[in-house]
Amino acid sequence: MLIASLLFAIMKVFVKVLHHIPAIELVMFRSIISLVLSLITLKRAKVPFLGKNRKMLFLRGFFGAIALTLFFTTLQVLPLASASLIFYIGPLTTALFAMIFLKEKIYPVQWLFFLISIVGVAMMKSFDTRVSLLFLGLGLIAAVFSSAAYTTISYLKKTEHPVVIVLYFPLVSLPIAAVISAFFWVTPTGWDWFYIIGIGILTQAAQVLMTKAYQQEEASRIAGVSYAGVLYSLLFGIVFFGEVFNFWASVGMILVVIGVLLNISVKQFLKGKKQNDKAVKVAA
Repeated sequence: MLIASLLFAIMKVFVKVLHHIPAIELVMFRSIISLVLSLITLKRAKVPFLGKNRKMLFLRGFFGAIALTLFFTTLQVLPLASASLIFYIGPLTTALFAMIFLKEKIYPVQWLFFLISIVGVAMMKSFDTRVSLLFLGLGLIAAVFSSAAYTTISYLKKTEHPVVIVLYFPLVSLPIAAVISAFFWVTPTGWDWFYIIGIGILTQAAQVLMTKAYQQEEASRIAGVSYAGVLYSLLFGIVFFGEVFNFWASVGMILVVIGVLLNISVKQFLKGKKQNDKAVKVAA
């Protein structure tokens, strides 16, 4: 997940550089590259392309397509770290989805940590004039759909090959993105193609690594590790785009991260304690 987060962060830089090309068009190109790479990988591995639970696989692709389109849109407009952090509120909604659909437990104290992160997002909006209400909303919607996609990945982990799960993103998103892109088309030129190909390759590699991570660990736990991506984005934003933040906006960003990390840490501690108590009881 740490490697996947780094690859995603580099991809975000490429998306922001291509701010003159509509986000939906970038999703289309990304889908074409992902489709080709996924099919080649599955053919070499002799794995059936369409998988077993096709309904849930379709939902994974549908949720992911909406999330990525909205996320690319916010990346092109907002500061890199702000767009990333709003999107990374997703681990909180992932935890909620995991509780509802995967029956993963949420402890009462975690709701306090949810609140801390929400306050942090509110501070980012209030003290950074570059974060408009419209794009904050789009970022949060992207986070919700991303969480839904991650939850379906966890649901599918026992029945599907990781690349089959990745394949369903371009299968669903490509037809939709191609039709919409026709109305807003901007022809890439020169170095645009380098960045477009880079987006496709980086996200494909990151998606495979991320999918494997979600298949091997609890959804709510592995989602927290993805917050390394916020640090990468903050650094890249400063280095490549000269992005800076005032004190209170920075405090808000810190609160978001603290809320999520506390959520993950406390859950693992309480879960481990419960398992130890149960083992002691059985031994007794």
